[in-house]
Amino acid sequence: MILAGDVGGTKSVLGLFKESDNGLTLVRQDRFLNAGFSSFDDVIERFLSESQPSQIEAASFGVAGAVIDNRVDMLNLAWSMDAAEIGARFGIPCVRLLNDLQALAFGMLHLEPEDFHVLTAREGATHGKGGNIGMIAAGTGLGEAFLYWDGSRYHPMATEGGHTSFAPMDDTQVALLRHLQGVFGPAVSYERILSGPGLINVYNFLRDTGRGQEPDVLRSRFEGTDQARVIADAGLADEFPICTAALELFVTIYGAESGNLALKGLTLGGLYVGGGIAPQILAKLTDGKFLQSFRNKGRRSELLGQVPVSIALAGGRAAVLGAAHYARQSQHDPVTMAAAQRGGHSVLAGNAPRN
Repeated sequence: MILAGDVGGTKSVLGLFKESDNGLTLVRQDRFLNAGFSSFDDVIERFLSESQPSQIEAASFGVAGAVIDNRVDMLNLAWSMDAAEIGARFGIPCVRLLNDLQALAFGMLHLEPEDFHVLTAREGATHGKGGNIGMIAAGTGLGEAFLYWDGSRYHPMATEGGHTSFAPMDDTQVALLRHLQGVFGPAVSYERILSGPGLINVYNFLRDTGRGQEPDVLRSRFEGTDQARVIADAGLADEFPICTAALELFVTIYGAESGNLALKGLTLGGLYVGGGIAPQILAKLTDGKFLQSFRNKGRRSELLGQVPVSIALAGGRAAVLGAAHYARQSQHDPVTMAAAQRGGHSVLAGNAPRN
């Protein structure tokens, strides 16, 4: 049995999987609101008390935070998670913590073809069949990760790439940078733009600098609802010019940063666009502006033309699935097994297993 989870600032999703020669089968999955628990250990205890599983051989949890030395302190929640403590408390021989984008990226390898919208494919190239892969996901924040191909299998690699500095590409984007510097200070990250709150920042920039007008009817829609969703929906429908302009600027910058990620990881195995926003704005991501911006890299434009790009439509379950498969891989990794044979709990960090 394998325990896996996706731990965010608001909710945690846990899944119990049974291992067989054919892979992993989901036995039970449940969702918990974190506000009702004082620690993640309490979430695990609640889940296991309802599942009453036999011995759990391995566990892995994708966490919204930077995993360092088997431990993570979450930014948006007063929780600390320690792999050693989890393993000792619940008697699990192999426990791995990894960044949530690592788990999401690894999960991409185990989804079905119908779970993706293919933007562009390269002849002879297949996602998940060799070559490094990039993962970018705009949602509440902006996450980025890589899947490193060692010649025989993939290793998920975490980054904090969403917090790198925004690089404007034209006069409008320069003005956007200066506007955001006035709001957030000199350091403006891509996450300030490529996220739900980021779309609102882009909209406010257009409104506050006179590049768009906010109709009264639109202002009334913002009251008591998800402003980013209102902007996105209106932009998709071309209902208000300011919303259309905000969404197009968002998509253009999304494409540019996706191209940056592909270059940094040389992701000839493909690039996945995940997160909660992508499926909602699929029509805009597929109208050509995203790919044009993705490939607009001067002397390396031709190289990016070789990178297959797909949009994940079913990313909601991918993180738990990825964590489960990562636990399974870790359980059978020679380093993990050797440590287990020496006695005690084998608890490893969230970095890639070594051969």
